[in-house]
Amino acid sequence: MTIGSLRGTLLLTEDHEIIVEVGGVGYRVSISPSTQQRFGEIGSETLIYTHHRIREDTQTLYGFPSRDECLFFEALISTHGVGPSLGLSILSTHDPSQLTQILVIEDTDALCMVPGIGKKTAARLIIELKSKIELSSFRVVENGTSGEIVATSELQDVREGLTGLGYGLDEIQLAMKGLPSDAAASTLLKLALQELAKVS
Repeated sequence: MTIGSLRGTLLLTEDHEIIVEVGGVGYRVSISPSTQQRFGEIGSETLIYTHHRIREDTQTLYGFPSRDECLFFEALISTHGVGPSLGLSILSTHDPSQLTQILVIEDTDALCMVPGIGKKTAARLIIELKSKIELSSFRVVENGTSGEIVATSELQDVREGLTGLGYGLDEIQLAMKGLPSDAAASTLLKLALQELAKVS
């Protein structure tokens, strides 16, 4: 029997782990640092979708605030060379919507923003993931239009612009986190540069 979700009281939150109490039992759940705040405040009720990884000598729960993230994680760790740590790192860099768009337009540069992933690995991951994931279920394209895909292309332009200005991958990742997906490349570049100015 595997555990697919937990609903209970949030007892503890740390960068890579939370503890949820369900029926008097505290479950330790490994998470991506970027999702920590999305599980709520300590003492509140929370719902976590989980991947239950069972090995001969250990069992680990990996937790996600949405079913889509859990499904992507399971697809990621089923590909060659991707373990749980790298899977969480990928989801910490790109959410399911962004990953879906990356797969649709085969944006290897976006995957290379994840620490530990190079061009060859990114290209292979895209091929493998496209064979494992039903992209239409993640609603990238709405009403027959490709607006979201175009938006990703705009982000691609911003990434190339920042690279041309001499910024490194870590700086670009930080600058692009949280950028809107419905703005022109020039506006997005301006917002990214403002974000970089805050931390310089």
